[in-house]
Amino acid sequence: MNAPKTELLRAIELALAGDWDTAHQLVQRHEDDPSAAWIHAVLHKVEGDLANARYWYQRADRLDHVADEPRAELAAIQSELHLPRGE
Repeated sequence: MNAPKTELLRAIELALAGDWDTAHQLVQRHEDDPSAAWIHAVLHKVEGDLANARYWYQRADRLDHVADEPRAELAAIQSELHLPRGE
């Protein structure tokens, strides 16, 4: 099941504003969505929980982003979410 883009974009906005707890609560609602899992991974990376971050990167099939800078990564996810599905 795909998470609503509006909720994922809101989670990114909250994360970029430093409201990590609320962003985390939002993405946890959509654990089976790859984009939510990717955001979840970034949040754990920022918190310093790298083992948990790697778990979520794997669930999102985005292990290639483990070393990315978090703010740039969140911006990349944001851009990807703005693309129509299937592109």
